[in-house]
Amino acid sequence: MLHYHGTPLTPRLDMIKMAGKCFCVSFANPHDSEWCLANGQSVLWDSGAFTAYTKNQAVDWPRYYKWLERKLGHPHWAVIPDVIGGTVAENSELVAQWPFGTFGAPVWHMGLPISYLLQLAEQWPRICFGSSHAYWQVGSDLWARRADEAFNELEKRHLRPWIHLLRGLSLAGDKWPFASADSANVGRNFKRNQICPERMARRIDAIQSPIHWTVTETQKELF
Repeated sequence: MLHYHGTPLTPRLDMIKMAGKCFCVSFANPHDSEWCLANGQSVLWDSGAFTAYTKNQAVDWPRYYKWLERKLGHPHWAVIPDVIGGTVAENSELVAQWPFGTFGAPVWHMGLPISYLLQLAEQWPRICFGSSHAYWQVGSDLWARRADEAFNELEKRHLRPWIHLLRGLSLAGDKWPFASADSANVGRNFKRNQICPERMARRIDAIQSPIHWTVTETQKELF
């Protein structure tokens, strides 16, 4: 599992200690982007849709695309624009407009139909899980049942894309085989915890998730 640590992280002297880590840089707060590109192992470029949603604002998608032009190339990739709380049609339209091919990953919001997840998994090598609608709280009982359902349906069809969990590093080491996840935990909390950010990140990075999923017994009964 790759662990993407969210920015910003200040002061810069503490940021420098994180060199060599994987970073998640949001279009909503991009001032660390060049440093992360030069010093990060891999950078996930986030669209800023979550920040915009919490502030009831819109994102300028053409400007986001322009911002990404010089930042995409292996091993760096981006979240394809999405509509949090939107419909399949609204999200599909943004996926269709994406100009950078497989350097991006579409978002399947857990409140959308499983059929849309399966459609994405057939077309894209990498997918992001977004925790929205009734599944806003990552790791809640309702969220966990939905995640079980999603992985059951993917495994039933032998669909095994790279799945990234947005806002999901707290679930590193749990039962779901997420290939990567991101979190702003270190950047937000290392000062309050009075701990070196690199040391805090190192502890998180050492927690790995399983690489395989076994269909759960409760779901097998439905097949």
